Amino acid sequence: MTPEAPNTLSETIFAGNSEMAALMRSHDWSNTPLGAVENWSQSLRTLVSTMLPSHFAQIIFWGEDYIQLYNDAVIPIYGATHPKALGQSARETWAEIWHDQTKPILESVRTTGEAFFAADRLFHPSRFGYLEETYFTFCYSPVRDEMGKVSGMICTATETTGQVIGQRRLTMLRELARAGNGAKTRTSACLAAADALNPYDIPFALFYQVNEQGNLVELVASSGLPADSAAAPREMDLTERSSCWSLVDVQKSREPLLITDVVDRFGSLPLEPWGESPHSAFVLPILSGNKEIVECLLVAGISPRLQFNGEYRSFLELVAQQVESSIATARSYEQERQRAEALAELDRAKTAFFSNVSHEFRTPLTLILGPLEDALTDLADPLSPNQRQRIEVMQRNGLRLLKLVNTLLDFSRIESDRTSAVYEPIDLATFTAELASVFRSAIERAGLRLVVDCSPLPEFVYVDREMWEKIVLNLISNAFKFTFAGEIAVRLHQIGSFVELAVQDTGIGIPEAEIERLFERFHQVKGAQGRTFEGSGIGLSLVQQLVKLHGGTVQVSSALGEGSCFRVSIPTGCVHLPAQQIGGANRTLALTLAGASPYVEEALRWLTPENGSVEEVKNREGRKVAFATYPHVPSSASRRILLVDDNADMRDYLKRLLSQRWQVETAANGAIALDMIQQQLPDLVLTDVMMPEVDGFQLLNSLRADPVTKSIPIILLSARAGEEATIEGLEAGADDYLIKPFSARELVARVETQLQMSRLRQEQSANRFKNEFLMTITHELQTPLANILGWTPLLKQQPFDWAKAAIALDTIERNAAIEAKLVKDLLDVSSILSGKLRLNLQGVDLVFLLQGVVATFHPSAEAKNIQLIEAISNVSLPHLADSDRLQQVIANLLDNAIKFTPQGGEVTIRLERLDSDIEITVSDTGIGIRPDFLPNVFDRFTQAEVPSRHTPGGVGIGLAIARHLVQLHGGTIEVASLGEGQGTTFTIRLPIIKATD
Repeated sequence: MTPEAPNTLSETIFAGNSEMAALMRSHDWSNTPLGAVENWSQSLRTLVSTMLPSHFAQIIFWGEDYIQLYNDAVIPIYGATHPKALGQSARETWAEIWHDQTKPILESVRTTGEAFFAADRLFHPSRFGYLEETYFTFCYSPVRDEMGKVSGMICTATETTGQVIGQRRLTMLRELARAGNGAKTRTSACLAAADALNPYDIPFALFYQVNEQGNLVELVASSGLPADSAAAPREMDLTERSSCWSLVDVQKSREPLLITDVVDRFGSLPLEPWGESPHSAFVLPILSGNKEIVECLLVAGISPRLQFNGEYRSFLELVAQQVESSIATARSYEQERQRAEALAELDRAKTAFFSNVSHEFRTPLTLILGPLEDALTDLADPLSPNQRQRIEVMQRNGLRLLKLVNTLLDFSRIESDRTSAVYEPIDLATFTAELASVFRSAIERAGLRLVVDCSPLPEFVYVDREMWEKIVLNLISNAFKFTFAGEIAVRLHQIGSFVELAVQDTGIGIPEAEIERLFERFHQVKGAQGRTFEGSGIGLSLVQQLVKLHGGTVQVSSALGEGSCFRVSIPTGCVHLPAQQIGGANRTLALTLAGASPYVEEALRWLTPENGSVEEVKNREGRKVAFATYPHVPSSASRRILLVDDNADMRDYLKRLLSQRWQVETAANGAIALDMIQQQLPDLVLTDVMMPEVDGFQLLNSLRADPVTKSIPIILLSARAGEEATIEGLEAGADDYLIKPFSARELVARVETQLQMSRLRQEQSANRFKNEFLMTITHELQTPLANILGWTPLLKQQPFDWAKAAIALDTIERNAAIEAKLVKDLLDVSSILSGKLRLNLQGVDLVFLLQGVVATFHPSAEAKNIQLIEAISNVSLPHLADSDRLQQVIANLLDNAIKFTPQGGEVTIRLERLDSDIEITVSDTGIGIRPDFLPNVFDRFTQAEVPSRHTPGGVGIGLAIARHLVQLHGGTIEVASLGEGQGTTFTIRLPIIKATD
């Protein structure tokens, strides 16, 4: 067998186009311990030829000197040691890690003949002129020669430095975020960040806080460096550019800065974890929330064993951003804390104010109520009936004010922890039953049932009598205020070691969204329908505070429209109560029950005729459709005023005051007022703003939205003082806004002024209407009269043949019909304006009615070759309506459609049922209506300009009458047109009112 030539052998073993194959072919192996290639063992030749084409990083260590051979995938791992490492002993290539890391692994595999595997193993090679922090996953496998001896080994390796360090940095960022979440101040955010930094990526960190003036920084947190390090000065002046970390440049540019001469500036700084000094640092600005101001500056050391590349820079920028986020969170917390402190201080000031004011109110109230009581009980000099009535109103409202003052005083005492409670053992069941019973007369007068179920308890219960009285009375008063039917139940039972009071009603209920805010001070449920809108909104909050003083809880359950149940639970015994506030049962029951009088009297004042009709108004069927227009009854010589207020005393007082000059009717809220206005228009509305069901602003909006009522003068009365409240009322459309309290003379003057201004507006409108009417009617009456008068003399003077006489008579008849229709329309307008137009309601078959009207228009449509299309449902729709007036409306719409549709066009009438409404549409393919004229289509005496061949004729009141007649039926009429030449559609919608209704 002839041995191969050296060149041929090298090309066989080191085959391929890889970089390492080429290097191995050109390498002089005879100068290495391996010797010439032709002397290599077959096992080494095979191993090398197998390794070279592999895409895995593989290294062969051969012989006792561990000579290295490797493929292309290893080149990046070897770094600057390549290509010198080829054919070199591993001892020389990896001298810095030979004894500690590389040698033990190689010798272990060689001597034991077993493979060695490790994942993410840390190595510190010097591949680029400095010791690196690197991580590898590898496996060293033994390779045996022909004699079975381990002559070398092959290592398959993967560098995992990027993955290991990346995961470590992500973990640090998560810890940084978690640490910053608890920061409450800017300084604590920096301290938390400094503690969360790992020294492998940031061997040292300095957090400098910039002062408000921006001219000084203070070190508030640090890591890695000792406190006395020259590299960590406590303060630095930013006005000097010679700051040791170039902080001035970073502050001004708001951009990071790389410092590469740390050792030159501060000397060696041997730090953990490698005991080496960082050579570089990265200075980063930490900006405020608006990114305009540098709040802090972070000096971050760069690891001496890692290359500062783009990934490293991005990581440090993320660190700065996370600290920035933590500072922003801390700032928000600080701002919230300051707001809370400010609110608490305001709350304390408000409580002190209430306490002081409540005390100050008591003296004048005593001097008011005392003489009032003397006057009412003075038998020697009795009051006249009128004076007695006035004094009783004063006394009632004085007591009401005293009740409010006492409530505020109770609240301020609780808030300032100055309550003087005396907890006494009492028969709580009897006491609660007595308290509930004082409401019986008011509840039964309202048509409700009071259920009192207070079974005897096995032992006396410790309560403060006055506090318990307020708890029970507030809950019953609240239930009565919002219950209009059914019952109110008061129950008291012992459940285990607790006593439970339950006040349940069948009232309006509470929306679920409102329950959690129900016990907040001054909170009132928006839109809740009650017997009155009055109230301070602190009753339930006071109940909760008083219950807490007894060591108890109060809870509420409610279903909207079904009712509510308030449950108060307090412990039995007295161990939970302050020992110094426990007393004996000294006070009598009657003395305490005197405090119930203001609650009951207030409830009785809610039971007035006006209030009693709220449900009737609410449940009256058809009110929604009826409130579109109202028959007008002429005012008498005395003008009529509608007074709307939910306070009975205020209604009585204002009625007495205004009745001396005008007719006055009253309503307890806006809902009742709307119903009364529907029956008869007032000359002026004087209304309170805050009322149940429909308040003053809602009443105002309803009246202003309707053409018939929009001109009624409206004066708002409100307890809301200030310029903003007045502007709000006037902008909403009120004619005047009067703030309580007001003088009688001022009110009378304001009412008189608005009535006079209204009368002037009516006179001006009447004059303008009269002028428009005369100008229009003159022309329209003359035209048909001229035709009639022209033919009449001719018929008298000369004989005509029958054909010509028929033409003359047709002309006279046609113009007489036009004249008759004009007169009828004018009479309708007169009836509308005087409020005398009435509907004759009866059962009407709308299908039959429409078909009859359409039949009368077939001749005129055929004369113009217009196709008259009927799309009328065959379903019978019996309806309560005025048959003649509906025919008048439909005839007017069809007449206009045919009149303004050219030859050969189409007119369509459609009848459909839509839910609870009937819809009638009349559409045509005629001349259409300009967009700017559409809003004026239904105005009196208004006509659009049309081409001469479509001269409209008439006085422009047909559509105005049609709208009024539709509104009298509770419906609406609308017009739509895409513009000139695009046709027109009129749509009538009528609520279905069956004849049986």
